[in-house]
Amino acid sequence: MTAHTDTPGSVTTVYKVTGMSCGHCEGAITGEVSQIPGVTSVKAVASTGEVTVVSAAPLDDEAVRAAVDEAGFELAGKA
Repeated sequence: MTAHTDTPGSVTTVYKVTGMSCGHCEGAITGEVSQIPGVTSVKAVASTGEVTVVSAAPLDDEAVRAAVDEAGFELAGKA
């Protein structure tokens, strides 16, 4: 499980997501995860299946799972 602090007060977490295959997929996930309260940055990479999320505080995994599900993908866990 990867979670570390980049800047004071921020937490970076890398998640594994299955089903991403293109830029549209990346955009769908980025859009949904960005709506979670406290999220300041999201970067989804289809080629690796990784979604890097920067937030003000650690996120509830179920909130991230719900956002990924809403985008049409499956959260496999943390990288």
